[in-house]
Amino acid sequence: MMAASKVASKAASTPTVAILVSCEHGGNRIPSRYRELFLAHQALLRTHRGADFGALRVAREMAAALDAPLLASTVSRLLVDLNRSLHHPGLWSQASRAAAPEVRKEILHRYYLPYRAKLESLAGQKIAAGRRVIHVSCHSFTPQLNGVVRNADIGLLYDPSREPEAQLCRRWRQSLAGHAPGMRVRMNYPYAGTADGFTTYLRQRFGPAHYLGIELEINQRHVLAGGPPWRALRAAVIAALRESTAGFAAEFAAASAAESLQWPPSPPAPGHA
Repeated sequence: MMAASKVASKAASTPTVAILVSCEHGGNRIPSRYRELFLAHQALLRTHRGADFGALRVAREMAAALDAPLLASTVSRLLVDLNRSLHHPGLWSQASRAAAPEVRKEILHRYYLPYRAKLESLAGQKIAAGRRVIHVSCHSFTPQLNGVVRNADIGLLYDPSREPEAQLCRRWRQSLAGHAPGMRVRMNYPYAGTADGFTTYLRQRFGPAHYLGIELEINQRHVLAGGPPWRALRAAVIAALRESTAGFAAEFAAASAAESLQWPPSPPAPGHA
């Protein structure tokens, strides 16, 4: 009993989980030195391709509620997409792709590389300090794409082969059912969690015992409708995440106190439940 008490005490006092919040598509701003590239693309900047409507607000409120670091960009992804790998054809838009090679290189060094390096460094620091990082990347999606209606209110994107991510998303979805009944929450929708993206890159840098990368996707129809329902949805998403990560952190802390990184925690032996 004394040993169990010591483990519980250590688990309660050890901050084993660090939440990081990011928003790669938080605005449609084009810095003045590159506006000439977009003279013929002003209308495009105002569409869902210019920015993820509502994502930055969710990210800011989430970071504040969870007392988590926030890294966000308001530079349009049409200049350079911070959520794409350097080799990905979607890194540049039809406007920025036309820029001279030296201009594109400058854009990478001004916006893309510092942003990604900062979050990777922050995650690495938390992990080096013995923390497990839960990184929530906030996004939103257009209700209809290429004539196809997206039939979900919320999407949770993760790598199914990484059990900690799958477990956290299952908990988040279950908690959302209580906080936002009637909302349709789908896993790895409207995109696959393993598709090219910043979380996918970071998974290659950090193992599943140390880094969980989750992309939150919210249907923009809720953002565009606005008002109390939109405010309530944001609150529900954040409350459900808080609830999910609290239990998740407790289990990680217990595992850490027992000097084990196994996930999920081993079930009790028969007769010892």
